[in-house]
Amino acid sequence: MYAPYLRCDEELWDELVDLMPRAGVNMVVIDLGDGVQYRSHPEIAVRGGWSTTKLKEQLERLRDRGVEPIPKMNFSTAHDAWLGEYSRCVSTPQYYSVCRDLIEEVIELFDEPRFFHLGMDEETWEHQRHYAYAVVRQHELWWNDLHFLVEQVERHGVRAWIWSDYYWHHPEAFVKNMPRSVVQSNWYYGAEFDLQDAAVRAYLELEQHGFEQIPTGSNWSSDVNFERTVQFCRSAIAPERLLGFLQTSWKPTLAQCRQKHLDALQQIAHARSR
Repeated sequence: MYAPYLRCDEELWDELVDLMPRAGVNMVVIDLGDGVQYRSHPEIAVRGGWSTTKLKEQLERLRDRGVEPIPKMNFSTAHDAWLGEYSRCVSTPQYYSVCRDLIEEVIELFDEPRFFHLGMDEETWEHQRHYAYAVVRQHELWWNDLHFLVEQVERHGVRAWIWSDYYWHHPEAFVKNMPRSVVQSNWYYGAEFDLQDAAVRAYLELEQHGFEQIPTGSNWSSDVNFERTVQFCRSAIAPERLLGFLQTSWKPTLAQCRQKHLDALQQIAHARSR
């Protein structure tokens, strides 16, 4: 949910940064959005957004603990309120210019990270049916903009990474148009892993089509999902195409959500020990 101020409890952030390596976490994806005072577009930042100096200090702190920081900026129109006024300029020359500027600056801030997560999930009318302002790119326009974003990342020697749910509804177009260089994070947050579910089948089908994957689990709705995601995907995806696993609680870094974050870390530690 959008807020005009930064939602980050720094005491909790510090605690989680210290706990991550103890749980076996070796990489963290940071959803930057409007939480940073970018040099190229400072108008995007919300009140209390981190300075670029503070961000770089925190990135070093993570690296000192053996945790590799990866940037994420979700360019899906279902999740781009962080772009401010530019979220209402989608697919225009101004939009492309702003996206190019931000990707370039973030890659520099992260000292050329291995990956850059571009989001791109849930861009459907169903997900935006209650929005006051809804924008959904379709067909060749969605692919044009995805390819543009991937190009901005790859021209700096960084690998693009996205959510894979577009595949669920457009498998043929996905296989035809998605560059194999793009890392896929398919996601499923349930407990059953029923192959009748398109999200579950996608793990197997992406493997059949040769995509490299980082499967994503969550304790958002199930406390057994992450461990079962690890078990299912280890048996379904060839080791050379299974790059790791991603866990998320989908909760803000706020004190009232502390236990959810701690549970997520505990579930990672448990899955790694199996």
